[in-house]
Amino acid sequence: MKYNIDKQDQYAVLTLEEDNLNSIIAPGLKSDFIFLNQEGIRNLILDLTNVKFVDSSGLSAILTAHRLWKDTGSFIIAGQLQPMVTKLIEISRLDTILLMLPSLSEAVDYVKMEEIERELQRGEE
Repeated sequence: MKYNIDKQDQYAVLTLEEDNLNSIIAPGLKSDFIFLNQEGIRNLILDLTNVKFVDSSGLSAILTAHRLWKDTGSFIIAGQLQPMVTKLIEISRLDTILLMLPSLSEAVDYVKMEEIERELQRGEE
């Protein structure tokens, strides 16, 4: 599986460099999500710009990441998604639970705002 990871203080961006997010790629991606979460990455941005096709195994990997980060930070799908990827996410109704933003810069801005909000909430407690 080919991907790039850019780790920053507040987030990490995982850019998948594969055409297909399928049953061949998904198990390894799930494992990597678990490792990143255990490493203490608070927010994960998954850039799917290069992905042309996602199958049910790929959706399962994406949902794994969503579950891992929902209580500790943010999980965002970023980038201009290919029409087939968008269609599958919409058909499966995952667009109602996943946060998807059209650009990496918007995703980074979102994470930074969420982190500020979390800090303010911690200060009120």
